[in-house]
Amino acid sequence: MVRRPAALTPPALLTSLPARFTSRLHDERTASWLGIALGVSVLSAFATGLVSHFMQHPPGWAQWPSRPVNLYRVTQGVHVIGGLAAVPLLLAKLWTVYPRLWQWPPVRSIGHAVQRLLVFVLVGAALFQFATGVLNIAYWYPFRFFFTTAHYWTAYILAGALVIHVADQGAKARRTVMTRPQDAVGRRWFLLTAAAASGTVALTTAGEAFTPLARLAVLAPRRPGTGPQGVPVNKSAAATGVTALARDPGWRLTVTGRVARRVVLSLDDLRALPQHTARLPIACVEGWSVEADWRGVRLRDVLRLAGVSGDARIRVESLERQGRYRTSRVDPPHWRDPLTLLALDLNGEPLALDHGHPCRLIAPNRPGVMQTKWVHRLVVS
Repeated sequence: MVRRPAALTPPALLTSLPARFTSRLHDERTASWLGIALGVSVLSAFATGLVSHFMQHPPGWAQWPSRPVNLYRVTQGVHVIGGLAAVPLLLAKLWTVYPRLWQWPPVRSIGHAVQRLLVFVLVGAALFQFATGVLNIAYWYPFRFFFTTAHYWTAYILAGALVIHVADQGAKARRTVMTRPQDAVGRRWFLLTAAAASGTVALTTAGEAFTPLARLAVLAPRRPGTGPQGVPVNKSAAATGVTALARDPGWRLTVTGRVARRVVLSLDDLRALPQHTARLPIACVEGWSVEADWRGVRLRDVLRLAGVSGDARIRVESLERQGRYRTSRVDPPHWRDPLTLLALDLNGEPLALDHGHPCRLIAPNRPGVMQTKWVHRLVVS
């Protein structure tokens, strides 16, 4: 008669589980190397994310500079492309350390409980940031909360949990990576595979911001050269409900507020003013960007017609009736910059309707959501 083993009680079962994780890749050294790479990625994403946030929501006491022209394009490209490239590293890290979830007893002391809670917060925040970030660049929002707000505040939770985790585990990780390993071949191949996966993701998305790699950007949501007049669009005129208003021959641009003279200009009036050309990028928060030739009237020239003072702030209003980005604020460093235009033409042609016809704002070092389209009013404060 074959004797069956006695059933394991839950504690005994959990105690036996770590023995089943026989791979040498579930070790401190592999976890430490992946943790270092992930830490650098998270802190880079946190820093560049703050740049994006404060560009879009500058505090009242601060004014973001208009130069260098491509600063936002670079920082947001690093934020999104670097964040995507970190996904394979995060998955590899979680695979390496998940046997620790089955430790028994799950809590050995109050200090150990706090440590495990902080790890739970760290992992949860990281998964939330990466998952919602990927969904955002894919323009898919299955959740009800506003992505930008949730992403911003969770970033502080993630960064704070990471700092605490480094303070708690940093010394051990440093000793681990400095120790000469035994049988390092398997570990080396695992780490190289994770690095290769990360590099592949970066290579196949970087083309959305780095034009020479555009043909390789198979995972990018937007590619340079696509869309009307060779420039992608996120929202069309039809989607925002401005088609009729934008095509109305009676459209006028009004300068009002704290002005010496109220100014009202037709499209013909704007074209009669001195025209200037600027080569500037549209750099979107989703990480894609493309450089284009814009032609139109300098914003500062229009404001001077209204006698606007040099320290004024401008609210640019779109024909859109609703939406979080139907208006944007332009501070003195930007509206006084000669590259900041009320653009009428794009790449040698009159603005397409989806690019903001009859008139749109284009300025250096500025997020795409703040390059207001279908402009019809400038309010000076």
